[in-house]
Amino acid sequence: MLEPRALAPDGSPVAGFQFDGRTVTYEGVAPVDAGIRVEFTLPPTDDPAWLVPGVFYGANRPEGNTRLYPRWTPGGTNVERLESDSWSFRADRCSTPAVFARGGGLVTKEVSPLGQAGVGFALREGRPVIWLDFPYREEPLRYNGHGVPEPPDVQTYTWSPGESVELSFESTDEEPAVVLRGLATAFEDPAWVSVEEAAELTAWGLWRWHYKADPPRLVETAAFDRDAFGAAGDRDNMHVSWISGTPYACALLRHGLRVGNEEYVAAATAVLDHVASNLTPGGTFWSQWTSERGWTTGWHSDKKRLHARTLADATLFLLRAAKARGSEPQSWLGAVRSNLDVVRRTQRDDGALPAAHHVETGDAVSWEGTAGMAWIPALVEAGHLEEARAAGEYFKRFETWFGAPEDVDLAPTSEDGYAAVMAFVALEDWETAKRAADWMLTFRYTYDVAFSEQTLLGRYGFKTRGADQASPSNQHLHSFGLICLPELLRLAPATGDDHYRETALENLACFRQLVAREDGDFNAYRGMVSERYYQTDCFQAKGMLLTLSHAWSVGVLLYACEELLG
Repeated sequence: MLEPRALAPDGSPVAGFQFDGRTVTYEGVAPVDAGIRVEFTLPPTDDPAWLVPGVFYGANRPEGNTRLYPRWTPGGTNVERLESDSWSFRADRCSTPAVFARGGGLVTKEVSPLGQAGVGFALREGRPVIWLDFPYREEPLRYNGHGVPEPPDVQTYTWSPGESVELSFESTDEEPAVVLRGLATAFEDPAWVSVEEAAELTAWGLWRWHYKADPPRLVETAAFDRDAFGAAGDRDNMHVSWISGTPYACALLRHGLRVGNEEYVAAATAVLDHVASNLTPGGTFWSQWTSERGWTTGWHSDKKRLHARTLADATLFLLRAAKARGSEPQSWLGAVRSNLDVVRRTQRDDGALPAAHHVETGDAVSWEGTAGMAWIPALVEAGHLEEARAAGEYFKRFETWFGAPEDVDLAPTSEDGYAAVMAFVALEDWETAKRAADWMLTFRYTYDVAFSEQTLLGRYGFKTRGADQASPSNQHLHSFGLICLPELLRLAPATGDDHYRETALENLACFRQLVAREDGDFNAYRGMVSERYYQTDCFQAKGMLLTLSHAWSVGVLLYACEELLG
């Protein structure tokens, strides 16, 4: 049963309100500041299975995670550690303004007549309680993205005597995936440029702003403002995949071969040669090349540790690049074989693949999380089907995948969804691939966030539908979902479910916005693409754009475009 009530800023009840369905009327005799909360109490359970799309997944953070962000702790609250038994969030943090628990859910819209809405949850006497706030309340703290708690952000509305408003919300007992896909409305393509134009621009941008020749590399970031920041804003390092490296060199190679641009082909080939010819003593790729230290192990504090997903994607896309070349350079194939030999040797009897490898021996140094799942597509494409299928049987046991990117430890992220989709589509395990895709799509925005016209995103009319929340830890929009566009396009006909094709194309349309079409376009240079679009109050102000072009954000858009054009 839904229970509406009026709350003062301190959370105490406010009298004088009449509730009739979704209509709220204030019958007091003097103006009052109050918000409306609609609660939904669900059946008792030991596992509430919290889901706030894009924001909260179960407990949301493993206890020992090195990155601090909101975590559910049924035993109480520790604000300094961002832990609480009750949470409330503003709606634009959510990829869909909704909250689910075992047994039901509530759905609303970002903006209400009382201001921006909010969502929240708690476990009370063994029963999950979920709610919507109008306007929002962020309690017990405001999350700023940096692991440091900010004071609660509690919004209220000033009611006049006799004032009446109608709120928009629905309750449901259906599964979240069913609810989220049911919210889809007619899609209006917001793209600034065609697929062909996006490919041309991003190929130029990757080559012009990110490629450096000695040694051959794709530098991770290039500042929009070349005069004021230049080298100080550029990060002259190259991961072998993930935020730079082989996936994007592969995309540039494919584009150069398709359009006959020898400079692009030469640059991409040089980068791939550089990666392939520098293996660790353990037989894998290094994680990252840096201008200060040369080849290193990446962002993890343990300098003997190599993150599995970084190595796996580098292997997969080097193999794909070799196939795109046709001649299949032996140095590239030799590097692929060396990496896969390590993986096959370290696979456990239960099919598990390591989450991290030792730089000197290649041995497993961690089994936590599901980053090792990223090896599956490379194993399949290299013909190691027995090992790939065993790994698939192991990783399909997980309800939530976590640990794919190097920077947030064991957080659940949209990137884990991409890795799962790529893995289970490669295996042609369509049932698990559908489950992976449905989970991945909980991070995808199903609506267009309301931006102030005074902000850059508002002034340019940026449409957020089709973009993904990076993770509960990194609450900004990103385009990394384009990395699995080919797999979603393959999943749709295999399952007879065109929803996957539609959402893949919406994802691509979304990020054909804000591609710099000429020097000076939104203060960037031609071919530049930002990594972060700030759709909520996290890291930066809502409506801002990160003024750095990233090799991966340019490269993943080029990759998706080439997939369609090829």
